[in-house]
Amino acid sequence: MYKSGRSKEEAEKIRDSLDKRFKECGLELHPTKTRIVYCKDDDRRGNYPDTTFDFLGYTFRPRRSKNKHGKYFINFTPAVSNKAKKAMQQTIHDWRMHLKPDKTLEDLSRISRMFNPVLRGWVNYYGRFYKSEMYSVLRQS
Repeated sequence: MYKSGRSKEEAEKIRDSLDKRFKECGLELHPTKTRIVYCKDDDRRGNYPDTTFDFLGYTFRPRRSKNKHGKYFINFTPAVSNKAKKAMQQTIHDWRMHLKPDKTLEDLSRISRMFNPVLRGWVNYYGRFYKSEMYSVLRQS
């Protein structure tokens, strides 16, 4: 990643320094996963090929945000990735609640004890940033 005031060349030097340091520790940067991404926002308006990346279940990219005064701006922020959303949707589907409509009301207490920790964990982890990206998954549950 590189930010305003830092050039792509400086970002490449940093990446090369990291690569060298990792090698000293017996590690290496993955050649296809390690790339320089332009963190585009209202202050950085250039056009570059890479302006998004996925990391730890989040997609980092330019997004529309609202400040405390209600004004909209573009901010480079994380939100739950599409891959993570698909995994959550698959987990919900695997619970097979749609096949047990008659049992749902009978076992509501048991069901909530089983699924609430999972749903809460997702909301606590992925909802930390741009919570609205999770709404489509949670509506399904």
